[in-house]
Amino acid sequence: MATSYLSRIYDRIITKRLKAKGALLVEGTKWCGKTTTCEQITNSTLYMADPSDREQNLFLAQTQPSILLDGPTPRLIDEWQLAPSLWDAVRFEVDHRDEFGQFLLTGSSVPPDLNQLAHTGTGRIARVRMRPMSLFESEDSTGSTSLQSLFDGDRLQPAKAEATIQSIAFLLCRGGWPRAINTDREIALQQAFDYVDAIVESDISRTDGVERDPHIARRLLRSCARMESSQASIAQITGDIANNDEAGPTSKTVQTYLRALERIFVIENMPAWNPNLRSKTAIRAAETRHFVDPSIATAALGVNPDGLLNDIETMGLLFEGMCVRDLRVYADALNGEVFHYRDKTGLECDAVIHLRDGRYGLIEVKLGGERLIEEGAANLLKLASKIDTTRMPEPSFLIVLTGVGSYSLTRPDGVIVAPVTTLRP
Repeated sequence: MATSYLSRIYDRIITKRLKAKGALLVEGTKWCGKTTTCEQITNSTLYMADPSDREQNLFLAQTQPSILLDGPTPRLIDEWQLAPSLWDAVRFEVDHRDEFGQFLLTGSSVPPDLNQLAHTGTGRIARVRMRPMSLFESEDSTGSTSLQSLFDGDRLQPAKAEATIQSIAFLLCRGGWPRAINTDREIALQQAFDYVDAIVESDISRTDGVERDPHIARRLLRSCARMESSQASIAQITGDIANNDEAGPTSKTVQTYLRALERIFVIENMPAWNPNLRSKTAIRAAETRHFVDPSIATAALGVNPDGLLNDIETMGLLFEGMCVRDLRVYADALNGEVFHYRDKTGLECDAVIHLRDGRYGLIEVKLGGERLIEEGAANLLKLASKIDTTRMPEPSFLIVLTGVGSYSLTRPDGVIVAPVTTLRP
């Protein structure tokens, strides 16, 4: 049965970006809603993965690609990477027409051989990374805490929040997959398990045609799930996979599997933030490891919401992953990026939203509890005091983002405490 379309934050982002380029590539993990979202704003579509036309389309892509590009604009080319030659054809057609808003391309993996592309597309084809649904998009957030308003200097108005530890566990396991939203609980929870099965059985090999062992792939996903929201090294992941098994994969093998997962947008690690500080402090450059959606981790670990509630420590790490997913979506809407901070003293900040105009906000993620909230607030205040405000502005806000809590509010020290179920761009 068809479901009604839930508006996406990327609706506006894609529409705006397409107005400024001849073509726009929307890439991201499978099932995140790329095609459906693009269909809302296009006037004709070419489905490269349609079995009834696949062979014919592949042939035409090699021989007469202009035929495939003919149609009312904007024209959607879905899963373009199945015929990489279309990239150069689109680039040529954009040059020839000399108009913005001509083509939308979607892709759920990077082409296996970028050398097939004669031109990068610079200046003609822009890119947007699309992610699974945030809680605001899936209507699981009230939206009473607006990041845009906080960046603009507005005071947060206290608002009630309804999230419980049980509801957060469900949201973690359900994930942001559009087909899991507003459906039966068991059907919703099954989506992530099916997604992980598809990754290990086919997608991780299909991205570049290299046959990979599903057993190793599944063990790797499980290890990555255990190390979600950490700066674990390749050696640590390799050791965890082996688990005293001398026949385990080598570090080199693990690295190739991780690269394949990045190529299909399953893994999206978070880079380090490098602010101007008052005194010299060595900043750790290691990326924080994250899945594009926390439900991949819960499925890889083989747990449902009840199982997750039995391991609150792991739940806290996966909750951080869910918050990062949402913050990335919201940052995209604000023309910003999300980073993490960690220095040699052990001072950390789970997320930093940095906008193009130089404004930024510091965010600590805590599942809940007064002690952890106090710890998060202290970290934020300490980091803020280290920043050299003669060389960069003061942070626009300090937020402890929580899972549970009755209200979003501003503490006397200026730190905001807000449940993630109140957040929006």
